[in-house]
Order: sequence, then structure tokens, then C-alpha cells
Amino acid sequence: MLRQSTPHPVKFPCQLKQAVPFDKFMAIFITGATGYLGAHVAAGLLEKHGESLNLLVRARDLRDAEVRLWRAIQLHLEFPRFAEHLRSRIRVFPGDLTSPRFGLSDTDYAQLAASTESIIHCAASLNRKSEKSCLNVNLRGTLEVIRFAQTARDLHGLRRFSHVSTVAVAGHRQDEVVTEDKAIDWERSDYDPYARTKKFCEHMVGELLPDVPHVVFRPSIVLGDSRHAETTQFDMVRSFVFLAGLPVLPFRPDDYIDIVNVDFVADAIVEIHQKDHPRHEIYHLSSGRGSQTFRQLTDALAAAQRRRGPVFLPSLQGPFTKTVNFLASRRGTGIGAGASLLKVFMPYLTFNTVFDNTRIVEETGRRPAPFSEYSYPLLKFSREGNFTYPYRDWPAAAEEFAR
Repeated sequence: MLRQSTPHPVKFPCQLKQAVPFDKFMAIFITGATGYLGAHVAAGLLEKHGESLNLLVRARDLRDAEVRLWRAIQLHLEFPRFAEHLRSRIRVFPGDLTSPRFGLSDTDYAQLAASTESIIHCAASLNRKSEKSCLNVNLRGTLEVIRFAQTARDLHGLRRFSHVSTVAVAGHRQDEVVTEDKAIDWERSDYDPYARTKKFCEHMVGELLPDVPHVVFRPSIVLGDSRHAETTQFDMVRSFVFLAGLPVLPFRPDDYIDIVNVDFVADAIVEIHQKDHPRHEIYHLSSGRGSQTFRQLTDALAAAQRRRGPVFLPSLQGPFTKTVNFLASRRGTGIGAGASLLKVFMPYLTFNTVFDNTRIVEETGRRPAPFSEYSYPLLKFSREGNFTYPYRDWPAAAEEFAR
């Protein structure tokens, strides 16, 4: 049973004294702030904008929630800066996305609704293998966030509801350039439970919040930060590193793969969410027509490592896929875990489809960084750290920041 957050004043793990009373606190409500993309979004809002944040964090209690938040956001902020934001601009609500009213007390839920001026819904299950997880988190969780949005709307109005979806809602594709308004085809099959549930989430937002300004963001394959090599998300990186080490690749060398840097995605979400009048309701946050081919990526990696690139043999794609599927069934082994991840991502590596990003590029004036420019530092960091991030604990002397 979750311990509910104390209504007021809020006590922090290092006994920081809350500076802003609740009745004067209007904030952006963010779900998924302890996730990879959500942490980037939260950090961007804290560092580049003046708004305060209401953060729903899945945790046992308030202390656990704040420690989890520090763990997620330390990739972006040093502790003194984080502690200052926690004291003055962040309200943390320990709860569960899939529980009625997020599992909050009546008082906490009312305070959250009364102080929320807009919503960025980032939380999602990325477990493409588990239909149960996707149904619970993506469908039930999004429905609960929509119900909350309706409550805030009825109280004082809601400036915007921003929903982070995925280009995977486009379903099975092959050799295409897909635009935002042509992506969803209800007659088309989906790749996996993740794609299917995210498609229904988009539908629910449109149907149940017709009178609330809403924006849907669809990232493509989010892999790495173009500004630095460090990352806290390694699933796709593991597959990338495995493929990068093969002397032979079962792909067509001139096929495109739509990989986008997380800093571009997060900055785009923040900028559009903060605009008074975005030009569109749906944006592909992707590399689009600027996506690179397998050959371009492997040539760049080979040059960085001063070695020869792989040989491409597309005829091996069938046998390679069967081998991956077989190895993925060997649960409990290191090679089985790696193959299981690769099995999930294989459809996204072989469909030679990119997602037009003209809307976001024209509106923000920025383009994603080519993956070839930062892929080797990401690969090197991941290998050297054995696919782990060196997390820092909550400082033992944190009480000094309360002074």
C-alpha cells in the first residue's frame, strides 16, 4: 500500500523546506519523469523554462519517489541544482498510473488537479513482448490520465494535453515515407502489443478530450544523446552494439533506418508544449528524409574504430531471423537475453521506412543530429560501462542544501 504524500507542507528526504504554498502553485503535470525520455523533458522544462512541475512517480512513499527522481535526473543535473528545484519548483506525488486516481488520497488528488495547468503524458510500457504490461500501463494508465485531465479541465480549464506516442502506430510498412496524417490505418496489422496499445491511446485522447487542446508526439527509434555519450537506457543500445560487432549483416545496405537523438525529441516536446498556438496536432519526432542508411552508419563506425566495415548479405535475413528467434527462446542465458531484445527490434530494422519530420523541423527550425555523428561515443560508453550507468546515491550530507 502506497503511503500518500503529505498535503502541506511537503517534507523532502533531506528535510528541504518547501518555498511555494500549494494555493499559489500552478504546474505542468508530467507522467513518466523517471523514464529516459521523461527525465529529459522534465530537465528541459526546469533548466530552460520558468514553470513548476507536478510529477507522478511510482514509489513506496515520498522519500522513495524523490530518490527515484534524483536517480533519473542526475544525467542532467548536479544534486545542488536538483535540490533547489525540488524545494521550489517540483511537487512529487508517489502513486501508480494504473490505480484509480493514481492511488492518491482525496486531498492529494484534489491538490494535484487544482494546481495542474497542462499535462505531458510520457509514461508508457515499452515492453513489446508483454501484452499484459502494455494493456495495463498504456491503455489503463492513459485512461486514468485522461480522467484526471477531465477533472482539471472542469475545475479551471486545461491549457494543453500533450501525449507522447510512437511512430510504431503506423503498423506494418515497407519501403515508405510516412506522413503524420497518413500513419494510422485501422485495417493495417500492428507489429506488437506496444504499437497496438499506443494507437488506441491516441484514439482515446482525441475522443475523450475533444474540447482540450491536445498534441500527439510520435518519436521514431530514440537512441542516444547527441551532446554526450552517457545514457541510462540500454535495451536498443545492446542490439545496436551486437550488430555493430558482426562481420556480416543480413540487411540491404541502402535501406534507411529512422534513428533520432533524445535531446532533439525532448526539446521538441518542450517547445511545442509551451507554445500558445502550435501549428499542428500531430508531430513525427524523427530523422525523416534525413535518415541514414545501414551503409552510412557502418562506414562511420568502421572509420571511428579504424577497421573494415561489415559485408552486407540480405539473403541471410531469413536464416538470421530464425537463429535470433531460436536463441531468444533460451531464457536465462546472456545470449538469450540479447537475442530476445534483437527479436523485438528486428521488424523496425528491416522495414526501410522513415517518418516525415517536415512539420517539427519547420516549426522549431532545428534538425535531428545524424546518428553517425554520435554513434561511436555511445557504443564506446556502453561497452566500457558494461551497459550500466554509474548512478550516484542521494548525498549523505544533503541536509546542507536545506540551509
